[in-house]
Amino acid sequence: MEQYAKILTIAMPVFLIAVLSEKLYGWMKFRHSFKHMDMISSLSSGFTNSLKDALGLGISIITYSWMVTNWAFFEIKSTVWVYLIAFIVLDLAGYLGHMLSHKINVLWNRHLIHHSSEEFNLACALRQSISGIINIFTIFLIPAALVGVPAQVIAVVAPLHLFAQFWYHTTYIGRMGFLEKILVTPSHHRVHHAINPQYIDKNHGQIFIIWDKLFGTYQEELPEEPPVYGITRPVSTWNPIKINWGHLWLLMQDAYRCKSWTDKLRIWFMPTGWRPADVEERYPVYKIEDVHNFEKYNQQHSGRVMVWIWCQFLFTFLLIYTLFSNLAQIGFQNAVLCGGFIMLGIYAYTELMDRNPYAWLWEALKNGLGLGILIYMGNWFGISTPGNWLSYFLGAYFLLSSLITFVIVRFEIKKQPARQTEQVVDYSIS
Repeated sequence: MEQYAKILTIAMPVFLIAVLSEKLYGWMKFRHSFKHMDMISSLSSGFTNSLKDALGLGISIITYSWMVTNWAFFEIKSTVWVYLIAFIVLDLAGYLGHMLSHKINVLWNRHLIHHSSEEFNLACALRQSISGIINIFTIFLIPAALVGVPAQVIAVVAPLHLFAQFWYHTTYIGRMGFLEKILVTPSHHRVHHAINPQYIDKNHGQIFIIWDKLFGTYQEELPEEPPVYGITRPVSTWNPIKINWGHLWLLMQDAYRCKSWTDKLRIWFMPTGWRPADVEERYPVYKIEDVHNFEKYNQQHSGRVMVWIWCQFLFTFLLIYTLFSNLAQIGFQNAVLCGGFIMLGIYAYTELMDRNPYAWLWEALKNGLGLGILIYMGNWFGISTPGNWLSYFLGAYFLLSSLITFVIVRFEIKKQPARQTEQVVDYSIS
């Protein structure tokens, strides 16, 4: 846990710089709009996932180390070849788990967040799940366990395999020649994120595109069919916590509302998007029918409000960085409390991004909790500074933040139209 948190203290600033650099490049070279809210939503989703993973808030039905200990036929040493085998097996396991997440209703909830952005860029790569609390896909690592690939090797390779999937989430890299036959490239992954009928549920590979070609899920990007991104049932929110649980909530409602007991049970395991006929008739859900003609979610804000939301985002970044840098000192229980506080803060400022008139209440709740922590502990989770300046700074921030958010809600959100729309634009480079 602590080791992974240390890795994240390096990875997080690198990812943030890469995301901002891509946005700056697109604006300077092509005059593409910056889309602040979508980018902050994506980065905030990365925050929530990092917190869940670094704090170990997940359960594996069966762990890899247990499988190696109990099932391995051989005991092999950690050589270069073992690391290569581990990487290939992880990639195959990733392909299989990824494919199933697209095919089965209940599993789609853990993956929907990654596809929820209606843009395709490096930021959307960071839209990762917090709803996949129970990990069932470790079972796909059985081949590595049987031949005795050490658990330590998997622990090293897994983060590298995950981070290697970041770079190809971009529209600014065209076809890559021979690499298109072996690796997942931006062109392949643009297809995967598209909602065009011929592109849906294609190209599930994570590093190697070979799996898709072997199992019949490959689709080339077509020049005459520019990819359109998002999901066919738009989430219509910037709040990553709501996005993470929205599909599951719909499944629960449908299971409760439908009359057939058979439907109540099978809805969870049916193909993604399936709903009982009686529920679909009585409780219709909007679905995009014409992918080239629909309104993107695009809540508009004044420049002042965008500056404040950026301040909230950067403050959250500093809180997470401080938590990960001092995880051993803070301790597990306090780290979970701090993580919960940060989650509440993300919920609050993304509700403001959604122009929710009750956003100030969420902000006040977050800041009240923050003040309570400071008063009860005498500092911020045991992190002491000369003159206790950190506590004074945080106390002032909590008070000022509540006031500023209340003023924004009162004088900007409640007095201005709630929504603007945006046309679908293709930024792909063929």
